[in-house]
Formats: sequence, C-alpha cells, structure tokens
Amino acid sequence: MTTVESATKILDTMLGHLGIAATIEARETDDGPCLQIHSTESKSIIGRDGDRLDDLQYLVNRILRRQFPKAERIKVDCEHFRTIREDQMAGEIREIAERVKATGKPHQLRPLNAYYRRMVHNILTGDPGIQTHSPEGDDRLKRITISAKSPPASS
Repeated sequence: MTTVESATKILDTMLGHLGIAATIEARETDDGPCLQIHSTESKSIIGRDGDRLDDLQYLVNRILRRQFPKAERIKVDCEHFRTIREDQMAGEIREIAERVKATGKPHQLRPLNAYYRRMVHNILTGDPGIQTHSPEGDDRLKRITISAKSPPASS
C-alpha cells in the first residue's frame, strides 16, 4: 500500500468514525499529494476558518508518519477551501512583503500553524529584499515576522 493510499484510508476511517459520509479523491499537486474531500457536510468538515480541516490534516499526517516515517506531507482539502484560501493568503503575503520593503518596517503576521508558516517562508524565500523569522519553541501557533534585509554595510 502506498503512502497516499494509506493516508486516504486513515482519512476515510476518521470521517467514518465522525459519522460523515464523504468521497475522497487523491491527486498530485505542485505541493505534493492532496486528498480532496467531497461531502454534503463540508461546513462541518472545514470548521470555522478551516480549523477542523487543519486538525484533520495534522492527524492524518501524524498517523501516517507512524507507518511511514519518511512519508511526504499529505495535504487535506475539502471542496477546494484550502486551495482558495492559500491563493488569497499568498496575495496578502506578497502585498505585506512589498509594504515592508517600501517602508522598512517589519510586519508580524497573525498566529499560524506549521503548514501555513512553511507556506509563508516558501513564498518569500526567493525575494532577496525580505527575510522571515519564526520564534523557537513547540507552540502549535506562532507569529512570523517579515522584515526587510538590511543593505550591505559599505566600507
């Protein structure tokens, strides 16, 4: 059984225990494998601001890593909620980065889970005028600070 098949089975079992009837479509995306949930109960699956969807994704990946320690991260989405949200967030992050470069003032984002922090770092990693910083620690939600890279000191 592949990691994606195993992740699909884990997610299907979890939804079954929650009493939610759903179909799960596994597909490959630019970010790796994604399990897309289709259900008449999508609002219950997504939760407020995607919090339940985040929890399902977290649990699927934790359980999967017990079976396959080197498994790649599985994205869990429902009715394309996460895809739409990520596109909106990417636009906001780029706008904030431009503002930081223009003003030189750092900007601290709202608390984000590890998935979205990684996304922010990846979006801005190619921008030579910006640096990102996440605080150390085991907190599930952390605030990333986006700041301008200081110009090299002239001698």
